[in-house]
Amino acid sequence: MSKQSILGRASRLIPIIAIVSSAFGAAQAAPPFLPKAINTSTMPANGDVNPYGVAFVPAGFPSDGTVRAGDALVANFNNSGNLQGTGTTIVQYHPNGSVAPPGTAQVFFTSRLAGLDTALGVARAGFVFVGNVPTSDGSFATIGQGALQVIDRNGHLVATWTDSKLLDGPWDLALDDDGDLVHIFVSNVLNGTVVRLDVSISASKVTLLHKTLIGKGYPHAPNAAALVVGPTGLAFDESSGTLYVASTADNTIYAIANASNTDSPVERGMVVFSNEHLRGPLALRLTPNGHLLTANGDAVNADTTFPSELVEFTKAGQFIRQFDVDSSQGGAFGLDTRLDSGAPYNFAYIDDVTNNLTVADVTEP
Repeated sequence: MSKQSILGRASRLIPIIAIVSSAFGAAQAAPPFLPKAINTSTMPANGDVNPYGVAFVPAGFPSDGTVRAGDALVANFNNSGNLQGTGTTIVQYHPNGSVAPPGTAQVFFTSRLAGLDTALGVARAGFVFVGNVPTSDGSFATIGQGALQVIDRNGHLVATWTDSKLLDGPWDLALDDDGDLVHIFVSNVLNGTVVRLDVSISASKVTLLHKTLIGKGYPHAPNAAALVVGPTGLAFDESSGTLYVASTADNTIYAIANASNTDSPVERGMVVFSNEHLRGPLALRLTPNGHLLTANGDAVNADTTFPSELVEFTKAGQFIRQFDVDSSQGGAFGLDTRLDSGAPYNFAYIDDVTNNLTVADVTEP
């Protein structure tokens, strides 16, 4: 075959090769089928179980501590004997692909106060806040008032705040974080109230300026399955200034307007969402698309065919979707989201039946 014939045949093949290469490249570029998610144990070496609070470390958090932006912190409510209100550890997890087998979760903070709960939040200036509701034997008969502790970015305790009325069983919290001024909203499970703590923050100091009652009248009572039920999850909407409150005992999500500035308490607030999809709502968070998520704890309105659910609904009260965290009841409790764009993982939730944390990116196609 002549050189010209070979070149002519090659020139005819080039478009075909280009088409095949282009098709192969397109197939390779298709989005992944598997979701971007990691499951890891929340159980540290001391055997603490029953993870309750979950909080992401936000963007802008100082980088010179033992935790960093993007980490997920988890507070354990029970000790190794599985007694409620006796856990003392906050564990940390950085979602880098590796996981912690049971008994190896990394401890960020060990508390002298027992019963660390869902009241867990992180201010971007470099401090962590955690509440506790203690018992000595795992029963409501020995339940204590609790406190709110302030921890620096290296896991050192810097302050402990108590108040017999305004911090009576701090059960969950949410932040309105403006950097050097932070409003901490706290739900109190033992007296059915919601309070606002106005806090100033410098590089090395946290100062509690004011404590204000902003919500009252939420039902609260002992509970055989959950130890105690009352106001729990809080979610602050910075765009509207509204604080959303998950009231476990009456299966209702309420709203408190102008939460960062109001000086007078409302009676529960405006009803946002209350229907058959709620089964003892606990943790509560806003999502990047503007919806609300709550975790059903199954202590109220339980149904074995709908166990351990996370429920999504709009701020106008329209049900969107639900899914099960566990096939057993009582597995859903703490959850958190990141609203800043570009976060590699923006959704975290726990299963306190298996003592696992899941971190996921729900924006992946």
